[in-house]
Amino acid sequence: VQLQASGGGLVQAGDSLRLSCAASGRTLRNYGLGWFRQAPGKEREFVAGMNWSGSTRYQTDNMKGRLTISRDNAKNTVYLQMNNLEPDDTAVYYCAAKQGIIWSSLGVASLYDYWGQGTLVTVSS
Repeated sequence: VQLQASGGGLVQAGDSLRLSCAASGRTLRNYGLGWFRQAPGKEREFVAGMNWSGSTRYQTDNMKGRLTISRDNAKNTVYLQMNNLEPDDTAVYYCAAKQGIIWSSLGVASLYDYWGQGTLVTVSS
């Protein structure tokens, strides 16, 4: 599975962005999908995930209120809609895929088999 992330950019606080992660090589229908991010000087952290059946998980309540992960199996693509962006959201965002990952493990980066190259989101204050 090859993953291609896109949609990042430079925005102002309060703006919205939608990140996309298109997959090729295999259908994502039976895969769990995750979005992670890595800010400068920090470790990679979990943002949001969705298992194969569509159940979602978010890292924090703050993220849950501003971010929405979704998938379009017909397009073999996963999305991360980000609203009301904050400067602390500045990071490189990565998508990842793992066949059959369970909901409780969506946040565990080491379990994912496939990773996109990352897309940079910069939020100015």
